[in-house]
Amino acid sequence: MKQTKTETADDRFKGIDQWPGDQVLLAVIESQEKSVTAVRAAIPMMAAAADEAAKRLRGTQGRLVYIGAGTPARLAVQDGSELTPTYGWPRVRLAFVIAGREKALLQPVEGAEDDVQAALDAIAELNLTRDDVCIAVSASGTTPFTVAAMRAAKARGAQTVGIASNPDTPLLQDADFALFLDSGAEPVAGSTRMNAGTAQKVALNMFSTLTMIKLSRVYDGMMVDMELTNAKLRKRAVRMIGEITGCTADEATQALSKAGDSIKLAVLVVKGLAPEEGKTLLKNCDGNLRNALIQLRP
Repeated sequence: MKQTKTETADDRFKGIDQWPGDQVLLAVIESQEKSVTAVRAAIPMMAAAADEAAKRLRGTQGRLVYIGAGTPARLAVQDGSELTPTYGWPRVRLAFVIAGREKALLQPVEGAEDDVQAALDAIAELNLTRDDVCIAVSASGTTPFTVAAMRAAKARGAQTVGIASNPDTPLLQDADFALFLDSGAEPVAGSTRMNAGTAQKVALNMFSTLTMIKLSRVYDGMMVDMELTNAKLRKRAVRMIGEITGCTADEATQALSKAGDSIKLAVLVVKGLAPEEGKTLLKNCDGNLRNALIQLRP
């Protein structure tokens, strides 16, 4: 039986259990670096996927849905759960389809990744539409739960993005957008939390970041839709408002208070608009702060 790339024992790592510690670590970091570089080849397809995702999510109630089992599920949750505090992405527009459900995030759940029926049930519960965007992640590209969930999501009209480290696998063949990450053999054969996991983490970061940028939730590299949940973030918000408008910290703080902690709205308040006027302008500009500021130019 032919082994997949992610399961192959690489001759480079023969005798690794007898190597000096620094040599082991050097081999691991070199493998990690190669896995990050491997993501570059997926950039054109990833950019197209983010374009389509933004079209479906803009002006709708479409959701971002992450699908996975084991390590890919944990990485997906890590990526998705940060979208709300970082970009103000509504929690109700975020979902996770995880083999073994929440319990599997902390410990293995026997048989969960093979449970096709559980995958179908989880997708059915979401009542997906064409406005939804599903990101399915599997190192092997063959995980039964993940493949079944993605296929079911696609059948309901949702956009599907497949991420895998083996080529020509069911997940990649059936996805609307296939992101093949050629992360290669693992230093510890089959331990896909390593090279494959690193490549997945990078790819998820890239895809979600580009999607949020296209949805106007970033301005000049600043997270202008972030939630102000602590003192550190409140100070950051004040700095951002100052950088965008040139106002003082006191002026930014006052504007932020008037704007109900909305950074975008606070910027427009500093520019002379009443909060309600700013809200209307932002709505007319689909939440795009840059376009709103252009509208204010004399």
